[in-house]
Amino acid sequence: MEKVRSLINNIKQHWNTPAQGNYVPYKEVATIGIAGFGVNWTAYLAHTIVLSASNFLVGASIGLQPIDLQIMLIIANIVGMPIAFFRGWLFDNHKMPGGKFIPIMLRTPIPIVALSTLFVWLPYENWQYSTKVIVVWFMYMLVQFFLCFYSEGWAFFQQVVTPNAQERANVMSIFQILYSLAPSLTGLVIPTIAGFTFGMNNIWTYRIIYPAFTLVGLVILLVFFPKLKERIILPKRPVEYVSIIDSLREVAKNKYFWIINSAGWIGFLEGSYGVILSWSFVYAFNGEKQAYMGLANTIIGNAALWSMALAPFLIKWMGKRNLLIAHNLINIVLMICLVPFYENLLIVCVIFYLNTFVNTFQNVYMANINADMRDYHQWKTGVRVDGLFGPLGLIGTVLGFFTGLVIPAVYEKMGLKDNYDVLYNDEMRNNLFDVLIICSIVGAVLNLIPYLFYDLTEEKHRGYVNVLKIRAMFEDYGNGELEDEQLVDAMRIIKGAKGNLEKKVIDKTVLKLAKKQKDKEAIQKAKAEIKEIRKYNEFVSGLPIVKEELEKFNTERYRAKLISARETVSLGEVYLYSDWKAEKKLAKRLPKKTKEEKLIRADAFTLVREKKRSAKLLRKHGKENLIMPDERIPEEIKNREINTSKERRQAKKELKAYTKGVSVYRRITKPYNDARNLIIQAENYVKLDEIESLYEDVKARYE
Repeated sequence: MEKVRSLINNIKQHWNTPAQGNYVPYKEVATIGIAGFGVNWTAYLAHTIVLSASNFLVGASIGLQPIDLQIMLIIANIVGMPIAFFRGWLFDNHKMPGGKFIPIMLRTPIPIVALSTLFVWLPYENWQYSTKVIVVWFMYMLVQFFLCFYSEGWAFFQQVVTPNAQERANVMSIFQILYSLAPSLTGLVIPTIAGFTFGMNNIWTYRIIYPAFTLVGLVILLVFFPKLKERIILPKRPVEYVSIIDSLREVAKNKYFWIINSAGWIGFLEGSYGVILSWSFVYAFNGEKQAYMGLANTIIGNAALWSMALAPFLIKWMGKRNLLIAHNLINIVLMICLVPFYENLLIVCVIFYLNTFVNTFQNVYMANINADMRDYHQWKTGVRVDGLFGPLGLIGTVLGFFTGLVIPAVYEKMGLKDNYDVLYNDEMRNNLFDVLIICSIVGAVLNLIPYLFYDLTEEKHRGYVNVLKIRAMFEDYGNGELEDEQLVDAMRIIKGAKGNLEKKVIDKTVLKLAKKQKDKEAIQKAKAEIKEIRKYNEFVSGLPIVKEELEKFNTERYRAKLISARETVSLGEVYLYSDWKAEKKLAKRLPKKTKEEKLIRADAFTLVREKKRSAKLLRKHGKENLIMPDERIPEEIKNREINTSKERRQAKKELKAYTKGVSVYRRITKPYNDARNLIIQAENYVKLDEIESLYEDVKARYE
């Protein structure tokens, strides 16, 4: 009861104002959960339109063959590639009123609902097979155009709800419990209604039952989503338009991107077993158990509630990487356990319940890992990229052209083609299940391997975020745009780093004694002290990286970088670096015995590569033709009154020309700009004494 009262008091205290060190009040967490509920229901019908043989709608209901569906998917992915690049570029280069992602979430759901409803009401029963294939593919592409904006916008929003990694895990755990009620309810109601009416393999289920839920979700979404807020740590300068190619060059340098994506690329078989539960209910026992699938889905879905509630505690206790590895190992064991028991429907439900429990941890830790990766990327390169991580991941889509044929080929090899009634045959179905489980075990093992090389710990991430805050403070101070709250937050970190703070030892002797004496007041006091020490240790754990940042201009490496930067700036903004080959020879002669010498040598090679690219581009475009486009052009185009399609095309053409011009100019002047920015940063860091004086005045006003 004391814990319950404490929780209630904490919620009341921080309902409108977040706790110290946090960013999101509980009121907003609740709003995110309700909005997420609407997100799930809005796209519920659209998510059933999948070009997969295991999909009841396009497979069993409409009657498309597995191999044909895979070929349709390959063509759709090829056509979708340029759209994916455009989508990533749009997310990273257009900040509309309300943020980068929230405006997208408010503009896409209506066409999703309209198109998906139209999809299921088309008269497939009266069409020839070839007509079905063409129409299904075309409608799928239309739905996916909006659905991908919608789904990615929601995923990206979760990653920028707060820059505090542990708070993000806590927030995601709470609001996922709320919005997961949507699939829990639909998982219970829809299969149950379908079981007593049309069935999950009958298109009338999708025509009548599904749209009702979709419309309810749309209303909830449009009411609650406008109340949410994005939080990204950036200096207060306008959004700069960056070309797709430039962003992809930056993304390709991120080692964690390759670890995370390669795990999915080589572990593509892991989800093969997923159809066993639904196919067992629909086709085993001559379909007599189909009506109970909704109840089973609800009970199994309930497992997600407990794992979402536990996720933030496990992340805090063992870290995201260790939780990820533990989840994958347990998943492999569960798949192995499925082999001798898949004919027993009750045991299958128990295994899928446990499987859902461990798999749902991924909903929380994976979104946090992706957010950490983006923060690391911003710390490493100085460039904030969100949307254009996706297009580089299209490497996986290309690989999927080939790997995606594996499971449909297995289906056809085992006797499943266009007639799904063959699944009523126990022997055929069981043989197929054997193969699918083996495929899943192999995929799960391969998926785990890359993560053994993932080393972005919570302490490292905390340090990177702190550095981003400090860099933003220095830049905004230099530009005269520093805010008091921003100053206080960044200076607290700097004071801690300069104070050489060390972690405190947690001594539980007092707590144990209080428990032994059953002294409630002493127990509460001891727990509060331990909690404060842990919070203090978390703060201290991120300071070493901050200290390195503050002292970097006193190191040999950055002294060398500054000397090189001043030489580069002295040559002018536009300069033909024709001597880059000579500089490369000098870089090769640099010593590489110590860690710092290796870094100095690597910096020299990086600069040579930049100068080489600059020289190549300058020769191609000519110095006389090189002009930096007017920075007012995007704003002018945005505010321009456009009434006709011709004017719209002209505006897009001008914006494209502007972006290309900016990209060319920036790539040519990159050595100069990077050098100038480094010099400015060094000059700003010297102003720390001035900022400290300002901080003392601001702090006095705060007190």
